[in-house]
Amino acid sequence: MSERVIDHLAGQRDAILDRLLTLIRFPSVSTDPAFDAGMKGAREFLLDRLHGMGMQDVRLLDAPGGQPAVYGAWTGAGPDKPTIMIYGHYDVQPADPLDLWTSPPFQPAIRDGRIYARGASDVKGSTTVAIETIAGFLAVEGGCPINVKLFLEGEEEVGSPSLPGLIAEHRALLRADAMLSADGGGAAGAVPVLNIGCRGICALQFSLRTAKKDAHSGKVGGAMRNALHEMARLIATLHDEKGRVLVEGFEEGALPFTNALRAESASFPLDEAAWYAEFGAAPFGDPAYTVRERTTLRPTVEVNGMWGGYTGQGGKTVTPAEAHAKLTMRLIPGQDPAAAQAAVKAHLEAHAPAGVDLAFSYRPGGTRAFTLAADHPLRAAAANVLRQAKGGQPAVMRLGGTVPITTMFQEELGIDSLMFGMASPDEDAHAPNEFFRLSSLEEGLRLWPMLLSELGTMRAADFRRMAR
Repeated sequence: MSERVIDHLAGQRDAILDRLLTLIRFPSVSTDPAFDAGMKGAREFLLDRLHGMGMQDVRLLDAPGGQPAVYGAWTGAGPDKPTIMIYGHYDVQPADPLDLWTSPPFQPAIRDGRIYARGASDVKGSTTVAIETIAGFLAVEGGCPINVKLFLEGEEEVGSPSLPGLIAEHRALLRADAMLSADGGGAAGAVPVLNIGCRGICALQFSLRTAKKDAHSGKVGGAMRNALHEMARLIATLHDEKGRVLVEGFEEGALPFTNALRAESASFPLDEAAWYAEFGAAPFGDPAYTVRERTTLRPTVEVNGMWGGYTGQGGKTVTPAEAHAKLTMRLIPGQDPAAAQAAVKAHLEAHAPAGVDLAFSYRPGGTRAFTLAADHPLRAAAANVLRQAKGGQPAVMRLGGTVPITTMFQEELGIDSLMFGMASPDEDAHAPNEFFRLSSLEEGLRLWPMLLSELGTMRAADFRRMAR
C-alpha cells in the first residue's frame, strides 16, 4: 500500500514544498502577543489544508487562556485497527537576534539543498511530512491503514501551559491507542535512529535586590553591594568548575545510571571533537560521562538569561540595585519537576548573602521525562521500517530537549508516544539561520507512509494491552 502513496507523494514534491514554504511564512511565535496575526494565519492555513485533503471533524480546540490546537480525524479503518494520534505543532520560537540571520527568518530561502527560516526544522518541516502523508493515503487509497487523529498544537514552544485544560475539556475526543510525534528528530539521515524518550523540564525566574535604588558608582562603589556582582556569585554556586550541579536534593528520585543506559547511548556514535568544533566551543562537562550522556541522560541546571543595570549604547556609571535571571532544569526519568524546582529555589535562598533579597516568579511544576517501553508496538513498527529503509539495527537514543505533550498525554490519557521527526540535531533550531534539509523532506515522504502501513498490520488490541 505504501509504495503507491510514496510514488504519489514524490510526484507531488514541488506542491508539498510550496505548501511548507507558505506555512513557514506565517510568523507564528506563540510567546509574543505581537505575533497573534501570524498564529492566526498559520491556523487558518492548516484548517484549509485539512478540509481540502478530506479530513473529518476539522476544527479548532480551544485552550483556556492560550492558543487553540488544530484538530482533524479520519477513522474509517475500523475498530480492529489502532487509532493513532499524530502530533505536530505550528508555533515557533522568536527569531531574535534578527541581525544574525543571513536571510529574513520568515522569508524562507533555499540554499545548498536547505530551507533557511524560523520553524523550518522545529517543526514545520516534519509536521508537513505528517500531514502530507495522511493526504497521500486519502488521495491514493481513499483511506488510511489506521485510524488517525491529527493534533497540531499552538503552544509547544512555551511549554504547553494550556494543554492540561485542553485535555480536560476534550478528553473523549482525544482518545487514542498511541501517539506518533513529528516533533523530536532522529529518523532522517544515513544512520538509522529510534528516538524513544526525552528529558523533562522545569523553570525558575528570580530577581535579586541589594538596595532600594540604583546609585552613582563613583559615590557608592566599593561600599555598596552591586546586584549584578551578587547575581554572578549566586549563579556560580549552582555548579562546580566541571559543570556538575551542586544543588542538594536536585537529583532526588532519579533512576540509576546503568550500564544498559550507557550501552544504549553508545549505540549512536558521536565524534566529540567534531561536535565541539561545530559550535566553536571548548570541551566541557563532567568527565565521568560522554558528551551524549551529558546531553541526553544527565540532568542540568542552565541559565537562559541574566540581566540588569545599563545595557544601552555607551556607558553609564551606575551601581545596579536589581538583577534578574531565568533558569531551566532538564530532568531525567524519576525526577519530579516540582521537587527539582523546589531544590534549586532552596539552594538560591540558602546561598544568598545577608543584605540581598530574592523574589521568585515561576509556574510551579513542569514536565517529567518520557520513555517509551521497550516492548511497545510503536517501537517495534518504527524499528522494522528503519531496518527496511536503511539496513541494520537502528540505534536507540533520547532527546536532550523536552516534548511536553509526550508526558502529558501519557499521564492524563494513558497514551504512549514515539517521536519520529525528520529534523537533524545540527539544524540550528531555536538559533539564527535555522534550516531544514530538502533531503529530509523527501525522506520523510517515504518513511512516514511506510510507518503508517506497518502500523496498519497491527491490531488495536496490540496497543491496548499496553494501557496503563
